[in-house]
Amino acid sequence: MFTLGIVGAGQFAGQFVKLWNLHPGVGDIYVTDLLPERAEKLVGEYDLAGTVPSFEALLASDVDAIAIFTQRWTHGPLVVQALRAGKHVYSSVPMAISEEEIEAIVEAVRETGLTYMMGETSYYNPATVHARDQAAKGAFGRLFYAEGDYLHDMDLGFYDAYRYSGGENWKSTASYPPLMYPTHSLGGILGAWQTHATSVSAIGVLDDRGDGVFDREVSQFGNDFSNATALFEAAGGGAFRINEFRRVGFPSHVRESRFRFFGTEASMEQLVNVSLWQDKEQVVDLTEHLAPKPTLSPDDPSLEHVSPALRDAFTSGSAPVHDRSRLPKEFANVSNGHEGSHHFLADDFVTAVNTGTLPPVNAWVAARYTMPGIVAHESALKGGVRLDIRDFGDAPQD
Repeated sequence: MFTLGIVGAGQFAGQFVKLWNLHPGVGDIYVTDLLPERAEKLVGEYDLAGTVPSFEALLASDVDAIAIFTQRWTHGPLVVQALRAGKHVYSSVPMAISEEEIEAIVEAVRETGLTYMMGETSYYNPATVHARDQAAKGAFGRLFYAEGDYLHDMDLGFYDAYRYSGGENWKSTASYPPLMYPTHSLGGILGAWQTHATSVSAIGVLDDRGDGVFDREVSQFGNDFSNATALFEAAGGGAFRINEFRRVGFPSHVRESRFRFFGTEASMEQLVNVSLWQDKEQVVDLTEHLAPKPTLSPDDPSLEHVSPALRDAFTSGSAPVHDRSRLPKEFANVSNGHEGSHHFLADDFVTAVNTGTLPPVNAWVAARYTMPGIVAHESALKGGVRLDIRDFGDAPQD
C-alpha cells in the first residue's frame, strides 16, 4: 500500500481520486492545487487525508507517489521533478511537449527505477482491446495499415473546459496544437499493433472561425491549426494515419476516438455506433461486444462542474470485451469513464507501484505515443516535409 498526492484538482482528477480512494492498494491521499478552494472541495467530497499548500510541499512530504492532473503543456517538468524527488508518478496525457522533456523523463525513470505511467485512455478502448487480442492470435495476418482519429469539436464542451482551467486568458491556451495532443489517436493504434513510428508527413488546416481561438497572435503556442492529419511510416513496414480535429461535424460527445486496422487476412473498423470484423469471406458485427454500458447518469451531482457535452466521457461503463476479473471488487458498482478505461488505468498504476512491475503505458511506451505527434506538428509547420522520428527503444527487461 502507498500514499498518494494529487496535483491539480480540476474536472478530471476527481474521477480518479474516487477510484484510488476505494482501492485497497492505496492509503492516504492528499491534494494540492493552485486554487486552494478546489483542493479543499475535493478533499471534502471524498473525505481524503488533507490538502498540501503547493507542489513543492508535496515533493517534500513523505507521500510515495504523485498523480499529475495539470494542464497538458506542464506535465514534462513536473514529472521529472517528482521522479527526482523519489516519487512514483502517474501523469495525464500527453507525456511532454518536446523531445528534450521526453528524454528527461525516460532517463529519470531509468536512473531511479521508479514507476512512471501515462494515463492514456485509448489503450483500453474496446476496439483497441479487441484488436490487441486478435493481433496476438495472428488473426489479422500481417498488419500493414491502421487509422486512429481523435475527433473532438471545440463546440462540444472544450470551450467550457478551457474556460474552467484557463481563467481570463483561456483563449491563449485553447489553441493548443492538435498534433501535440496525439495520444488518443496514436495510443489506440500502437496499443494493438506492436510497432512504432519512424517518420512522418503532416498537414495542418488553418482555422477560420475568427473568435480568437487558434489565432496565431493570441495563441500561447503561436498556433493557428485547428485540424491536422499525419501519415506515419511504421517500423517493420506499413503505415498508419491519424486525424486530430477540433473543428469537425462529428458527434464527439458519443465517441471521441475511433480506430481501423487492416491486415493481409482480416480487418476491423470502429465507427460511431457500429464496429465490424471483416475477412475475405464474411463480416462480423462486433458492436455489442465493444459497447460500454453507462454506469452513471449524466445528471449526477458529481458532474455539476463538467460541461454537459463532456459528461458522456465520464459516465461510460465497461464493455463485454473488457476483462474485469482482475479489478478490485470495490470497483464493481462505481462509475467508469472514457469507454471503460478509468478503472483499468487506476488499477494498473496501483499494481505497478505495489509490485514493482512495468505498467502497460510506461515511459518507453508513452514516448512512442507522444514523440510522433511532436514531430508531426513540426512537419505540418514545414508544409508536410517528411521528418524522421526519434525512438527511445523498448523498456529495459529489468
